[in-house]
Amino acid sequence: MKPRTYFILLVSVLVISQTALSQQQPEVKFRQGSDYFSAGNYEKALEVWTDLYKTGYRSAELDYNIGSAHFKINNIPGAILFYERASLLKPADEDINYNLQISRTLVVDRFEEIPELFFVRWYNFIALLLSSNIWARLSIASFILCLLFLSVFFYTSKYRIKVLGFWFALVLLIVSIASLAFTLRNKSLVYDSGKAIILSPIVNGKSSPDSSGTDLFLLHEGTKVTVEDEVGEWYEVRLSDGNKGWIPSNSLEII
Repeated sequence: MKPRTYFILLVSVLVISQTALSQQQPEVKFRQGSDYFSAGNYEKALEVWTDLYKTGYRSAELDYNIGSAHFKINNIPGAILFYERASLLKPADEDINYNLQISRTLVVDRFEEIPELFFVRWYNFIALLLSSNIWARLSIASFILCLLFLSVFFYTSKYRIKVLGFWFALVLLIVSIASLAFTLRNKSLVYDSGKAIILSPIVNGKSSPDSSGTDLFLLHEGTKVTVEDEVGEWYEVRLSDGNKGWIPSNSLEII
């Protein structure tokens, strides 16, 4: 075998090894955190899982475990924050929803919520059942199949096949458009929802984005709000009852 062939083979082996190692690393750290958690060392488990989260690794299981570690050390706002993130990735998961509801009962603030329209609620639920990438792939695949059946409709001379081609193309076009809509909605809910959790023990909602503004309401840690606007180091937030006010940006974290 020529030296050049040896060199190419060596580089290929190194690349494959590095790729395999990078894929295994998150799983190793995830299991390491699980071992600490099972042993009752919740602080160490939280440290390992949080480091993994900061590398950019995302999964509903990781968010759920981080939330559970926060809950075990009585950091309720941290638990709610990560349970909310896990719920966005797996909205139908019973364990995530149960633990999220339990954590919410420990929040001091109780606001009357403006009810969400049922079709909006179902639309959001369906959009979150799959990731935005999967919805996008489904949209593209459906559109390609739609074009194939359209070609059958235009170029076949048999009436029965022509009719079937038309209706299959129409159905696939609807599926493609719906999947695209779910893709955009999923991305909006997961990455651009504007929802946030109050992390400061107590924070006043002001009438203007400065400390001299009039106090409008008082918020406690763990309360969920929606960020409406940003001015400097202040966020305008909307409460579940519709009220709005300005709070310092360091008093909350975006879900």
